[in-house]
Amino acid sequence: MNVPSADSIVDVAGVGVGHFTDTRRPTGCTVVLTPQGATCGVDVRGAAPGTRETELLSPLNSVAQVHAVLLAGGSAFGLDAAGGVMRWLEERGIGVAVGPARVPIVPAAILFDLWLGDARIRPDADAGYAACVAASTQPPAQGSVGAGAGASVGKLFGIARAMKGGIGTASLRVGGFTVAALVTVNAVGDVIDPADGRVVAGARTADGTRLLGTMNAMLSGELPARVQPGAATTLGVIATDAVLTKAQANKLAQMAHDGLARSINPVHTMGDGDTLFALATGAAGRGADLTLLGALAAEVTARAVLNGVRAATRLPELPCAADFA
Repeated sequence: MNVPSADSIVDVAGVGVGHFTDTRRPTGCTVVLTPQGATCGVDVRGAAPGTRETELLSPLNSVAQVHAVLLAGGSAFGLDAAGGVMRWLEERGIGVAVGPARVPIVPAAILFDLWLGDARIRPDADAGYAACVAASTQPPAQGSVGAGAGASVGKLFGIARAMKGGIGTASLRVGGFTVAALVTVNAVGDVIDPADGRVVAGARTADGTRLLGTMNAMLSGELPARVQPGAATTLGVIATDAVLTKAQANKLAQMAHDGLARSINPVHTMGDGDTLFALATGAAGRGADLTLLGALAAEVTARAVLNGVRAATRLPELPCAADFA
């Protein structure tokens, strides 16, 4: 079910989340708003990314803060949705002062969900704007909504044997700091519960009745289908209320990828564009030990992955985790 979570990314002060879910086919977008500004870093591990405004997040470059991060379906077409987020922010006077204008800074990343329905339908600027209108500081819905509406997992043996992915969130508070994650799970690989190594959702057997276990199948000599580059991708936003520099935010995004490695197997493949952003709102008013924050980031990322697929609802073409529970 698409139910709000009690522990979510909005537990970080200064963060709001909004979804837009297209009713015409399974696709959509999700915005993480930080209208007061937040330090941002990024780490791209997949081999087929689709991103916007990630280069400015380098510590070598001058932009200090961002005002939103957008995650969208629609493959590269979905990057258009960031324009709608910019429009919404500009209307409210939010952005970097540049001469007579204020320019909102909105990094974005997309995933491939064009398998399902009419591929000509994908998130656009109006979709990004609608996600902003829907945004709030209430715990966001999880599962088959927003950028997770058309997400799927377990595609190494073809989309016909895949399962439904989704969007999930989780948070932890330790030592006076909050670290949280929002992750859209659209992986080539299987989703694994790190607690017991069990496959929660992923590739199915040829008759579709059982979970295959992608890694065990490959070790036994079953060769995967050729995965089209850019046909998957897991995206996420890590957020904390600690004060961080841009260099530290980039390191936090890097460390959070360990959570993907614990919960998705295989991960960071040639068909994935796995990208994680890290936001630091500074609401706690002080810095924190980055080793602590990174460990927490990996943990909440793994939890968010599991929450996303467990909350997903089935499609006619794709069963969900609940069907195999």
